[in-house]
Amino acid sequence: MADNDLERLLGDAPGQTGKLLGSLLREVGDSGQGGGNPLQGLVNELNEGGLAAKVRSWIGTGENEPISGAELAQAVPYQVLDRIAQEAGVSPEQAADQLADALPQTVDKLTPQGEVPQGLL
Repeated sequence: MADNDLERLLGDAPGQTGKLLGSLLREVGDSGQGGGNPLQGLVNELNEGGLAAKVRSWIGTGENEPISGAELAQAVPYQVLDRIAQEAGVSPEQAADQLADALPQTVDKLTPQGEVPQGLL
């Protein structure tokens, strides 16, 4: 996935948070979880991590359920969280908190029709 595609999709996310979101999408996209679609990979990762109901609320057209940094840290492999935190120059806990604040709105924005678009990224 090209960095300019990420920048376009994550344009509303402020600096460091946008960088964390982009890194998270790249990491899960490279893991093969989404069949080449990083957003689907993220959804799959979070679903497997026990956050399926919350993720459905973000994708659906209703209200977005919040998520805590601790919940995100449990759902995402520690190695992934640690790597993206190091890239951003923050602790894994800070990265998890920032991502948890941004993910509901970001996933909602990227799924305007209430489903993960094929070939989005």
